[in-house]
Amino acid sequence: MVAIGPTAANSWQSDDTRIDLTRPRLAARPVRVAATPKDVVIDLAAAAMVVIDMQNRFCHQALWPDGSVRPTRAAIAPLQRLLPVLRGAAVPVVWVNWGNRADRMNLPPNVIRPFAPDGSRDAFLAAGSWEAEIDRALAPAADDIHVDKYRISGFVDTPLDSILRNLRVSTLLFAGVNLDQCVYATLLDAAGLGYDCVLVEDCAATASPDYCTQATLYNVRRGFGFVVRADDIIAGCNGAAGAR
Repeated sequence: MVAIGPTAANSWQSDDTRIDLTRPRLAARPVRVAATPKDVVIDLAAAAMVVIDMQNRFCHQALWPDGSVRPTRAAIAPLQRLLPVLRGAAVPVVWVNWGNRADRMNLPPNVIRPFAPDGSRDAFLAAGSWEAEIDRALAPAADDIHVDKYRISGFVDTPLDSILRNLRVSTLLFAGVNLDQCVYATLLDAAGLGYDCVLVEDCAATASPDYCTQATLYNVRRGFGFVVRADDIIAGCNGAAGAR
């Protein structure tokens, strides 16, 4: 038998006389995570971690002109704790980052304006550039998945949905910056596509005023998903591992 498909979870099996369209049954690996107003049970076998825009342009201290600590860096330490635990639990980590064309030919004016309000023709967040690199405090693992995006939402004009379908995941954990902009927009689109959406509150940050954070958290809890914290996921994963 040979496998035909992009992942072990989404493949046919073929031999000289047949093609077997059945996929492997994935054993559930539930973990209970503290959340408000009720705890949430997440199936690690059907989950992926989506980390958005943890890039130099948004996080690096050198680009914060007054010398203050960038508020977006608050997400780094919780991610440093959480990502190794998720990888150890075989949860895919997907980095969704701006990776624009240098000539900006795929960007509409409404995307260009926040980055170049003066009409500058300079490239920004170009794929392969320093400002588009992931902050060095968050070193991706070799088998992490990378997706370039070109809009506020990571689903528009990208292969993100196809990748997640091939991983056969139905629950998405969200982290990154800016919480009230790209993270929120991507979460909204994920909810619209039918994914279970779980925002990891302390792994997401923004440079916007605090009321933007509070409104985003309220909206996620109220209508689009669930809000948890990194250490509660870690505790759930550790508890599940200890129970085996």
